[in-house]
Amino acid sequence: MAEKHYYEQIDYTRKYIIPYLRRYVPGFEKLNLLEVGCAEGGLLTVMKQYGVRCRGIEIDAKRAAMALNKNPELDILVGDITDPELPAKLNEKYDLIIIREVIEHIRDKEAAFRNLKNLLSENGLIFISFPPKYSPFAGHQQIAKSFLKFIPYLHLLPKNLLSFISRIFKESPGYVDEIKLHYSTGCTVKKLEKLVSEFGLEFIVKEFFLFRPIYNLRFGLPVIKLPEIPFLKEFISFGCESLLTTSREK
Repeated sequence: MAEKHYYEQIDYTRKYIIPYLRRYVPGFEKLNLLEVGCAEGGLLTVMKQYGVRCRGIEIDAKRAAMALNKNPELDILVGDITDPELPAKLNEKYDLIIIREVIEHIRDKEAAFRNLKNLLSENGLIFISFPPKYSPFAGHQQIAKSFLKFIPYLHLLPKNLLSFISRIFKESPGYVDEIKLHYSTGCTVKKLEKLVSEFGLEFIVKEFFLFRPIYNLRFGLPVIKLPEIPFLKEFISFGCESLLTTSREK
C-alpha cells in the first residue's frame, strides 16, 4: 500500500500540483518549499526533479523511512507540526508550505497554524487541501471491506448504530473507531476560515469540489467545482483547496 501511495503522489504532483503552482505561483521552482505530512515523499521527489529546494515533515517514522528508501536524497524530519519546538528544529523560513490532506487529522489545529505561520517567510504561501468534516466521505469509510465503503455520511451516525451496522457486514473491530477518530479531528470550512483570520493570513484562492482532482487520477472522474455556498461547501463538497498568504492588513 505504501508503494501505491508513493507512485500516486508522484502522478498527482506531476499532473495537478505542478500545473496549479505554475498558474498561481509563477517561478515556484525558485522557492524554498516545505511539505507538512510528506508521507512516502512522492511530491518531494518530483519537486527535486524540478530543482526546487525542498524539505518534508512526517509524523510517521515508517512512512518517512519509506520515503528515504525510495529517494535517499530527500531531506525529511520525523516530527509533529503541532510541536512548539518545531520551528527551532527546522531553523528556517519557507516561501511555500504544502499541507495536503493533513489538517483534518490534527486535533490541535491552532498549534499547527501557529507553527505554519512561524515557518512562513514574509509574503510566503501556504497550499492547504482537505475534505470538510461534514462532507460525504470525511470519515474515510472507504477503508471498509464491504459495500459500506460506498456509503456517504457514515461518520455522522451515532457510534452505537454504526457499530451495529459494522457487525452486520463483518467489518474489522477497529473500523468504527477509525471512522469516529477521523470525524472527531475533522476540519470544517468555517474552522479553516477562523484559523486563517486568527493567524493573520488571507485567501488568495479558495475552491470547492464535488469531484476532487485526485478522483480524476484514481477513478477517471471529471473535476467538478462547486460554488461557495454555505451548505454546499460544508456538506456536499468532497474537498476544499486554498492558497493562503500573510494578510496585507497586518
